Amino acid sequence: MAYSIDLSGRVAIVTGASGGLGAQFARTLSRAGAAVVLASRRIEKLKELRAQIEAEGGAAHVVALDVTDHASIKSAVAHAETEVGPIDILVNNSGVSTTQRIQDVSEEDIDFTFNTNVKGAFFVAQEVGKRMLARARGAAPGTYAGGRIINIASMAGLRVLPQIGVYSMSKAAVVQMTRAMALEWGRFGINVNAICPGYIDTEINHHHWETEQGKKLVQMLPRKRIGKPEDLDALLVMLASGESHFVNGAVIAADDGFGA
Repeated sequence: MAYSIDLSGRVAIVTGASGGLGAQFARTLSRAGAAVVLASRRIEKLKELRAQIEAEGGAAHVVALDVTDHASIKSAVAHAETEVGPIDILVNNSGVSTTQRIQDVSEEDIDFTFNTNVKGAFFVAQEVGKRMLARARGAAPGTYAGGRIINIASMAGLRVLPQIGVYSMSKAAVVQMTRAMALEWGRFGINVNAICPGYIDTEINHHHWETEQGKKLVQMLPRKRIGKPEDLDALLVMLASGESHFVNGAVIAADDGFGA
């Protein structure tokens, strides 16, 4: 017997959806049946993605979101729920990084990375979580009491890597944030989990794998290969589904064994 997961009737919001993993996450959730809200600062890119999803028969909506601006977070979530309906699934994906040795890290580097990866991710999850809590308590309308929050951390949050120490620190904070939210919100049917991707080939880093440094890195990996965005599809859909009701507070490495 074939096994399938159907997200029809669910509303999902994906932050950082204008490219890379975020765009793939949005396409994947749409193909599983969810109505998808695409959120980021790059509106034109979101509109292109919306057209792709609609061409496949899916439902997609665009909202402007700057996760470093608290007012923008509140506005985007409110707009999404007004336009599409209560949010059932959050993929908390926005992230940035800098590359330098620890002794060269500036205050600006810390602020740049933590404002997006930690503070931004926290307040996006908090804003969506508050609305999920209200529904669970019967204080807000919605057909689905509970929810799924999927924070996109990184294997760098589990294993520190050279020259991206600040990024590693920020993603380690996302791991602990995930556990804290899962602990407090689990009893309301809100499951909060984290995916820690390893090295994934996206349009942002695609050129790097052809450089001498990139080729050396690939040779250091357990199976001497890097992942593709679609390698995370099955894990994402499972965590977004009702079938994952017993998975809460999990921090799942999807890194092809690099952190083992």
